[in-house]
Amino acid sequence: MSRFVRPSKYRHVFGQPGKKEYGIDNVKVSGSAWDTNLISASGQYISVNWNSSGGGAFAILPLPSPFTPIPGFPVKLPDIVPLARSHSATVLDTDWSPHNDSIVASGGEDGKVCVWKVESGTFEGWGQEGWVPQDFDPVARIEASPRKIGQVLFHPTASHVLASASGEHTVKLWDLGNPESPKSVLGGHNDAIQSMTFNAVGTLLATTCRDRKIRLFDPRVGGEAVRIADGHGGVKGARVTWLGDNDRIATTGFSKMSDRQLSLWETGGLGNIKAITIDQSAGVIMPFWSDNGIIFLAGKGDGNIRYYEYESDSLHALAEHKSSEPQRGMCFLPRRALNVQECEIARAYKVVGSYIEPIAFIVPRKADSFQSDIFPPAPSSEPSLTAGEFFSGKTPALKLVSLDTGVVSTTASSAGSVPAPAPTKTASAPEPAPAPAPQPQPPVARKSEPEVTFITPSAPSPSTPAVASPMAHKSVPAESSGGASTAEIKALKEENAALHSELREAREKIRNLELQVEGIRANARKAAEALLQG
Repeated sequence: MSRFVRPSKYRHVFGQPGKKEYGIDNVKVSGSAWDTNLISASGQYISVNWNSSGGGAFAILPLPSPFTPIPGFPVKLPDIVPLARSHSATVLDTDWSPHNDSIVASGGEDGKVCVWKVESGTFEGWGQEGWVPQDFDPVARIEASPRKIGQVLFHPTASHVLASASGEHTVKLWDLGNPESPKSVLGGHNDAIQSMTFNAVGTLLATTCRDRKIRLFDPRVGGEAVRIADGHGGVKGARVTWLGDNDRIATTGFSKMSDRQLSLWETGGLGNIKAITIDQSAGVIMPFWSDNGIIFLAGKGDGNIRYYEYESDSLHALAEHKSSEPQRGMCFLPRRALNVQECEIARAYKVVGSYIEPIAFIVPRKADSFQSDIFPPAPSSEPSLTAGEFFSGKTPALKLVSLDTGVVSTTASSAGSVPAPAPTKTASAPEPAPAPAPQPQPPVARKSEPEVTFITPSAPSPSTPAVASPMAHKSVPAESSGGASTAEIKALKEENAALHSELREAREKIRNLELQVEGIRANARKAAEALLQG
């Protein structure tokens, strides 16, 4: 055995769970068996797939921190909280815009994609006497598929570009400013799509599928995959994540013998570089990439989080965050929102039963100054392109923000097209010289993404069966373009106000019914306990 230990500034990273009062309790997580992470985070909010009646819904909540509680926010949620209700069936996945911390997209079993915006002041007065929860309304609704929408994913560099994976075994890309029809359709999958990921600038998209294939697409060209390779041999769920600005992807899955695996692939020819056997547990492994060069692995049903450092096509085990509480779902915070004063290099949000637990991954340092060696620049919240520029073929650039100074820099992209096929790289092959480490960065005031007019389809669906088309957002015609009279505009506004009033009444009825159900369940539990004691 070698006497030498590989030097690494992340070798002593440890996970620090937040105290109970710093998390969120009484979370009613969806009971759907569909395989997604159940939770997603922006720099300000988290979204959680909710177990609700009257159609599908998810909750939007302020972001808990492992270091400080949320001012004025209850640790234990009340039984009724404001929800994002517009889907007529279970919500399966949500994703926050990387360019605006207040915009989130959702996909559900009803085949619809909805886009939501959290207005400032939404949570003012939370928990105070007389505060009435108001459900969120979508700013856009897209009839994305006749079948379920299993995953939604925002583009990393182009504003208002969203990808959705459907039960039709296709991935569709949408311009949210003009969502009448998809801008691109990626096909060729023979079974359900299990996960998808963009490269750092969004010029390539990789998917895993239940047919055990890994596919690489040019998302603007559409059609069939430009690269296809055999993935993991097992039939259980496989996940994929791109390793930052490297031409490498990592997948997690199962072998034919049901061993859990982690594999590295080069994207030139989708050749397998390395495969590591993790263990023989049954839960799907959720992979998360951090631009520190670390990949985190969290298995569903596990209590532990493993993490590895990627360097020159090798994966080096760092440590393991151990816990006796198994996770149902997990997400990671965008790096630009980390607490650099605490040497926090990553932060996870773990769904444990009905509790959301924040976990900070910290490099122990005694110095109080900014530690530039452990904080490389993070992807900026400023988009590089508009949706129109992206779909017209303009090459995007990667914008990075310094976590120390907040200065945004632009890195020219070398991934403007599909990489040429390359022979499979082995561990003994020559390794490229590592790029110089960029200067790091803390959270700063960020520019919001350009405003866009979200357009809703002409045939909206009701949020609940009890009300006919309550969410119908009537588009008001402009006098200069359509010649509509002032009276017609006024009538449309009055009709829209009436529909919203009906919607509020319907939601109030749903809340009252949910409270009654909670009371019945509580009485049933008490009766069962009394019978057992008697």
